[in-house]
Amino acid sequence: MLELARLYLFAFGVFTIAGGIVGYVKAKSRASLVAGGISGAVLLLAAYLVTTAGSASTSRLALVVGMVVSLALAGRFIGAYRKSKKVMPAGVMALLGVVGVVVTGAALIAR
Repeated sequence: MLELARLYLFAFGVFTIAGGIVGYVKAKSRASLVAGGISGAVLLLAAYLVTTAGSASTSRLALVVGMVVSLALAGRFIGAYRKSKKVMPAGVMALLGVVGVVVTGAALIAR
């Protein structure tokens, strides 16, 4: 389960960074660039630490950080999707955030 969580957090981090860049290019939104860059980088760091960490407590902390970022992104984009009804980017990011919460939660429970 840890490997699945690591892979998911890595992919989610890459998509989040890419989404921030696309938001900046399309809408000149610096907020998208900064938020996407920071949250994506944190997700990538969490993915790295999940299985490469030296201790179980670091691995657990990485999963918790991944879950918190996923929850924050899900909350932000679920609201945006409800308001706009646009699948891109709000619906996709909301879905990715919810899956992130489920995957990291399952990995935490499986530990």
